Amino acid sequence: MKPPAESERSRHRRRRLVWAAPGLLTLVVTLDGIGHAQPWRDELATWSAATRPVPDLVRLAGTIDAATGPYYLLMHGWTALFGTSPTALRLPSALAMAGAAALTARLGARLAGPRAGLLAGLLLAVLPVTSRYGQEARPYALATLLAVLATLLLVGALHRPAWRRWVGYAVAVAALGLLHLIALTLLAAHALVVLLVAARGPAAAGLDPPVGPTSPTDEPQAVTGEAAPTAGPPADDTQAVTGGAAPAAGARGPGVIWRWLVALLPAAVLVAPLVLAAGGQRGRQLDWVRLARADDLAALPGALAQSGVVGGLLVGLAALGAGRLGRRALLPGAAVLLPVLLLFAAGTAVPLWVTRYLVFTVPFACLLAGAALAGVRLAPALAVVTLAGLLGLPDQAALRRTHEWPRSAPVDYAGVARIVADHEQPGDAVVYSPRDSWLFPDLGLAYHLGARRPRDVLVVRDQRQRADLWAAECDRPAECLAGVDRVWLVVTGRRADPLAAVRGAKGDALRDAFTVRQVWPRPGLTVALLTR
Repeated sequence: MKPPAESERSRHRRRRLVWAAPGLLTLVVTLDGIGHAQPWRDELATWSAATRPVPDLVRLAGTIDAATGPYYLLMHGWTALFGTSPTALRLPSALAMAGAAALTARLGARLAGPRAGLLAGLLLAVLPVTSRYGQEARPYALATLLAVLATLLLVGALHRPAWRRWVGYAVAVAALGLLHLIALTLLAAHALVVLLVAARGPAAAGLDPPVGPTSPTDEPQAVTGEAAPTAGPPADDTQAVTGGAAPAAGARGPGVIWRWLVALLPAAVLVAPLVLAAGGQRGRQLDWVRLARADDLAALPGALAQSGVVGGLLVGLAALGAGRLGRRALLPGAAVLLPVLLLFAAGTAVPLWVTRYLVFTVPFACLLAGAALAGVRLAPALAVVTLAGLLGLPDQAALRRTHEWPRSAPVDYAGVARIVADHEQPGDAVVYSPRDSWLFPDLGLAYHLGARRPRDVLVVRDQRQRADLWAAECDRPAECLAGVDRVWLVVTGRRADPLAAVRGAKGDALRDAFTVRQVWPRPGLTVALLTR
């Protein structure tokens, strides 16, 4: 009896390898250089919001960024424990991306076999987009994790319907909606699968256990839409999430639809207030977004993958994988296409089309690509994954230098802060222009200098007092500048004459009373020292 026991232990180790290897690789890749790029404008908004008291966070959500409010609340607790360094702010995203890669491998193993799962997870690990959003203090990595988790839990619930499985799915979907409203478009794919399962059973939706090897190192076999034979145990990786072995026959009938709808109720109750608040803020929140155009769809793979060549490779592999999987491609294929098409359709009418909103679809594209690679021997398949990583190296290096987009237009908040800190004198003041810029020059200086920054002489109500991301300035700048002999002027863009770039009464007051003593142009910003 000893050899069978050893064989069983070996199988368990190989199954753990399927998800552990992608998770660990993703963690290593995303942690590499995680603190190198200085926080960009969106991360400065995260820092500004997360460091406010909870009552002020609630007030902020009533003014702007309601859709991101739950993420800010989460980061409020995180920063209280771990601080606000770039690494600390981004670490939750790195951990989330590692978890997303591991769960992608589990889901791939469940739908297409262990080898496909392993390759899908490894491919996700080396994509530039994984590092980009795994190194950003924004909710997209967490939404990606929850999108894959919710889908994996749904597969388990449809195979072995039990209320505890549906409860897990309900929690995952509610969390997904709270962290990223757009990610709820994934429910369109879930709805399609649920309806098919209700009408014809899991096999019709491609959810029956795959036929083929139970180890990623075994020889590849054809993966079809046919039901698994009874010989040998199914490679069902939802066991680790849902417990127990999944039978070939799962849920069917109207009860499946009702259970699914009931599982969505917590999300509906929790997310509805966010939807209403965010809808009222859309004009201000997304005033920088244009309506979607047809060429946006063509540019999506490269923009989403953060590399044109890698995006093209991923699309090609995903198409091959969909053809190889047959009906098993229904769930991952719908999880990619339906959110993209729904957001694009909405984006042609209202300004919603933002590429990063669709990051949560990338693991499902990787799953399809992993299925394509699973059709060859492991060594050449790993070579293709390695090739994808190598092709993305220039973009991996670039995103670790700056998170701004385009990367050719970085904004050097830290450089401006160093200049001010090196030349500042007691009694100095600072003025920003424009004050309402999405570049947040004031937040950038505040993040890097903290209490050491010069007095913001024109502010009458700061961001916290206004429950906003921008401060309010005095109506009579000349009076507010009285008694100040030296002013640090920070303007957006590279300006040969920064004083001429300041408009309105603020510019008139500065030009009337001050002269430019020295100018330091920095990428994306210009800082000047003005004296009377």
